Amino acid sequence: MKSQQRKKLEGNGLWEGSRMIMPEHKNRILDDSLKEEVRSKPDLDPQALAEISQVLAQSLEDCSPITITLFGEYEERSIHGIVMRVDQHLRQIKFRYGEDWDLIKIEDIIGASS
Repeated sequence: MKSQQRKKLEGNGLWEGSRMIMPEHKNRILDDSLKEEVRSKPDLDPQALAEISQVLAQSLEDCSPITITLFGEYEERSIHGIVMRVDQHLRQIKFRYGEDWDLIKIEDIIGASS
């Protein structure tokens, strides 16, 4: 009887069959873990903003490829391409990478390098 009982007990002393989580509790646990992982956007100092502007302007001027880093709530994303247009009024750039292009908000850019 003891050998059977040992198989059913885990290291924490709970019966395997007695572990149960209600769907509402599971959803709450998942929501809480996602909220913990959400990051806030870093505040860039004036020098960093000037460097980003310079790299974007250089790419626009001579069609040189650059890598921009975009802020994301869960993780940063880097893309490599060429600035095709800068729209100061809408505060966005047209960025071409490969055969595709995107309109990217300037406020989402947290880094740029050539």
